[in-house]
Parts: sequence; C-alpha cells; structure tokens
Amino acid sequence: MKKWLALCAGGLLLSFQVAADQYQTTIEQFQRSPSTADFFDNAYGYAVFPTIGKGGIGLGGAYGEGQVYSGGRPTGSVNMIQISLGFQLGGQAFSQIIFLQDKRAYDAFTAGSFEFGAQASAVALTFGTSAQAGSTGTGAALGKQQSKANYVGGFAVFTLAKGGLMYEASIAGQKFNFKAD
Repeated sequence: MKKWLALCAGGLLLSFQVAADQYQTTIEQFQRSPSTADFFDNAYGYAVFPTIGKGGIGLGGAYGEGQVYSGGRPTGSVNMIQISLGFQLGGQAFSQIIFLQDKRAYDAFTAGSFEFGAQASAVALTFGTSAQAGSTGTGAALGKQQSKANYVGGFAVFTLAKGGLMYEASIAGQKFNFKAD
C-alpha cells in the first residue's frame, strides 16, 4: 500500500513538472520570435496555451488549457473554447499567447469569463514569416522584414503552428474561463 501511494505521489509530481515544462518551452518559443520580444518586455501580463486542438467540417471547434502570468509569475489557469462557422475542413494543433497590455486588460481577461468576438485578430508565426488580419488591417512579412503587430483593445494574440492540415475561411468566437490560483 505504501509503495502504491509513493508511486502515485511520484507520478503526480512528475505530471506537474511535465506541465510546467510545457509552459516554459512554449513561452521560450514565443520569446525567440522578433514579433513578440517587445511584448514580453512591455505587457502587464499574458496567457499562454501550449497546445490548442482545432478541427472542423463546416462547423468547427477548438479547445486548449493554459496559464495566465503577471510579472513573470503564474496567477491562475484558463481554458479556451472556440466555435467557428464557415468553409473549413481538417484539423490542426497550435500554441497561442495573448498579451495583456495593461491592468485594465488583465482585469477584463481574468474577471472569470472573457470572450473574443469575430473581430479579434491573431498573428500567425511560422519559420520567420508572419501574417496578420483583423480590425487593424492586414499585413504580412517574410524573413527579417517582420510586420509590426499592435494591441487591439488592450490585447495582442499570436499563434505558432504545431501540426495538422486545415483549410479555413470562417467566422469564430473564443471564450476564456479563468480560475485564480
């Protein structure tokens, strides 16, 4: 019985370490991107999602679990649910980070339940390229000539593709549920 309890406790500790490593690895990936480096230096906080799974055939959805940070320290957990409608087929996995520009944006995001409507924009970062579309206009860059992403309403959203194949022209909304530590 004692061995079984020790084994369970050890497994639980290892799972927490693996989860913490996933967050740190994802944060480091975003820190290496020239498009996000300034955001880490100037944001009040951020929410990081190591893996979000997404799929759809006409009607789509996505889900991921993450952690919210302020001052470089975790302040709580968050999950993201997305529903989309439009021309879409396939599935993919990606990492996402949402920078919170100031205390007002942080408080709005961590109030318990927060939603991005169809007007939210995201910058997709892959192999030195970036593209942006949203209410602030569109832009794309390759190599060293990166487009400058900006906050929209106090938020800046970036994604890193992890894998999969998905064709999509849809409208989506994301809902975030925050729980303080």
